[in-house]
Amino acid sequence: MSQPVVGVLALQGDVREHRAALAAAGATAVGVRRPQELDGLDGLVVPGGESTTMATLAVAFGLLQPLRALVASGLPAYGSCAGMIMLADTVLDGRPGQPTIGGIDMAVRRNAFGRQVDSFEAELAFPALGGPVHGVFIRAPWVESVGTGVQVLATVETGPAAGRIVAVQQGRLLATSFHPELTGDVRVHRLFVDIVRGRS
Repeated sequence: MSQPVVGVLALQGDVREHRAALAAAGATAVGVRRPQELDGLDGLVVPGGESTTMATLAVAFGLLQPLRALVASGLPAYGSCAGMIMLADTVLDGRPGQPTIGGIDMAVRRNAFGRQVDSFEAELAFPALGGPVHGVFIRAPWVESVGTGVQVLATVETGPAAGRIVAVQQGRLLATSFHPELTGDVRVHRLFVDIVRGRS
């Protein structure tokens, strides 16, 4: 699979930036708004945005159940920020009945780092990428707990949130609290493309 086809859920959020990062990482990126556009995908990215809005639109567009079925059947998926929430099996402080795609055995707390004005940037140790990553956190979640099958890839190292989990992988599913698509560093996307290709 030299150039896998990766869909970017294009209901809401930073779709263009993810498509550009995926292209730079060696994938063909396509927008996904309808169930039929899921056909033939090798992987899926769920971008940042607002998780409750994204979930509402996924239901309205008839995408939620097909997405759940594809992820459960093994389709590789990567979620950043709101996308991390969408891939979580458990959402803390969510709206009552807030649906998710699920797939990663983790509990995620929405807006854990605070409101928009509390957005920040930080250097994160990320051994799987061979060095530190610059993390951009915008109304970001963090991971409160993970199941035994989930690998923690990065945590916050300093400040009041030190030790909080901000990147995880479970099999072919990857999630980050932060937005690598906003930094020009495509290593997280390259890691995901390698997962899609089956090399990681």
